Amino acid sequence: MNINRTKRNDLLAETVIKGLQSRNMSGYYAETKEEALKIALSLIPEGSKITNGGSVSIAEIGLIDAVKNEKYNYCDRSAVTDKHAAELFAYDADVFLGSTNAITDDGILVNIDGNSNRVSAYAYGPKKLVLVVGMNKIASDLDSALKRARNEAAVINVQRFGLSTPCTKTGKCMDCKCPDTICCQFLITRYSRHKDRIHVILVNDNLGF
Repeated sequence: MNINRTKRNDLLAETVIKGLQSRNMSGYYAETKEEALKIALSLIPEGSKITNGGSVSIAEIGLIDAVKNEKYNYCDRSAVTDKHAAELFAYDADVFLGSTNAITDDGILVNIDGNSNRVSAYAYGPKKLVLVVGMNKIASDLDSALKRARNEAAVINVQRFGLSTPCTKTGKCMDCKCPDTICCQFLITRYSRHKDRIHVILVNDNLGF
């Protein structure tokens, strides 16, 4: 990555981490994907019951592959036939892995979901969240974060899922109410009541959407 962008990301990450701390969440900064993976694994005790949402970012740093072994009790949603049971497993999990659609520079998390299993687990259930977030997802304020989530993350996701929504044709959110919309539930996490529950690993890279 360009050295000037890295310097900017280093400084911006400090600001975001301070914002997270003020909201009773923990923040970390990794210069590389490899470093991000090490931090994530350090937060997951052996024997933990683990599952995840549909996050590309955690796969990009190798976290999914790293927990698919006998050290952990990992529920692989992609390998089970009863998807609903796998989603319910999340509420009693020790660790839920994921990312966020956007994050403000003062630490507010913004997420949009279609089936709502991911945002509901973020809000309540799993004992610990480990979220891997590329620096490309940082927004200057809540309004910008919501716009990013709706006009970038959501649009790319419906396109990769092959869904039929107006945004697949326009490339931007049309505030639709069609059956295929994934913009069903919006979750804004501005504070964590439970200390040490939400852990956000910022990565000096472009990850996810």
